[in-house]
Amino acid sequence: MINFTTKHCVSCEGGVEPLAPAKVQEYLSAVTGWEVLADNKKIWQEIIFKDFVSAIGFINKVAQLAENEGHHPDLHLTSWNHLKIELWTHAIGGLSDNDFILAAKINLLLNQTLDDGGKKV
Repeated sequence: MINFTTKHCVSCEGGVEPLAPAKVQEYLSAVTGWEVLADNKKIWQEIIFKDFVSAIGFINKVAQLAENEGHHPDLHLTSWNHLKIELWTHAIGGLSDNDFILAAKINLLLNQTLDDGGKKV
């Protein structure tokens, strides 16, 4: 299994094909808790936090990670403590290695946060 946490996102300006469905399924096994959308163009997960402040704190951690990696997720906070994270590579309209690298690193942050009372849906 690939350890995406040791890799870094590479700038993508387009011109490459999105990952094939078989590769997406292979990579998905390396990022626990993430699911692929039916169109095979995005991966996502939803997290429930113990309170609003915890949810915002996690969003800020993800934002810093995303800036460091140069790859930015879509973050949707609803009901004050439900966070849905979607990853896809906008420049190619689908999934790339970068999405799985960031997903794996978000999982590391999430595991630290869950120790403080959050839970996955």
